[in-house]
Amino acid sequence: MMIELESWTNDRIRTELGTLHRLPKSEWVNGRAFSSVIMAAFCHARPSGGRFNSRDRGAWYTALTLETAQAEIAFHRTKELAEVGVFETFVQMRAYYSDFEGEVHDARPATPANEPYHHSESYTASQLLAAELLADGANGIVYRSVRHETGECLACFRPKMVENVRPGLFYEFRWEGFPTPRIRALRVGYAA
Repeated sequence: MMIELESWTNDRIRTELGTLHRLPKSEWVNGRAFSSVIMAAFCHARPSGGRFNSRDRGAWYTALTLETAQAEIAFHRTKELAEVGVFETFVQMRAYYSDFEGEVHDARPATPANEPYHHSESYTASQLLAAELLADGANGIVYRSVRHETGECLACFRPKMVENVRPGLFYEFRWEGFPTPRIRALRVGYAA
């Protein structure tokens, strides 16, 4: 009951619940391992959105390799640090591995039609595509990583498609005065 009372006055909790209710209840994931991790990806979108999601609804972003995932993370965290002009910090993040089953839109081919979705700075075209695909009932989109030349990524639109989530190792991204972080595995966690 105390949690419920707090939720009425706590801006963070009210915001999270509001974001949660933007997802149809039929898409919610609960009662299985790491359901809160899955749902967090959909309820905590960046204010400007991501490559294939708006600020109103997040997505589960994943890469096919750890190297690609780390390149994507390093880019976005470095961009945040550049905004405040600080390159002396570190962040620790856990890798999560997951499985997917279902059809997704394929934007990987390097065709002129797909190039706007891989723009290095603007997400305008990719967010419009994602909104159209989501409205049409699509499950997600597979695309070329913009931050790791040979990498491939998936933006999953549907929480229930994220299956068999399992924790990996923790990694430390450390900026030591330069915009390129040093990344190292910490000896805590599990290897996939």
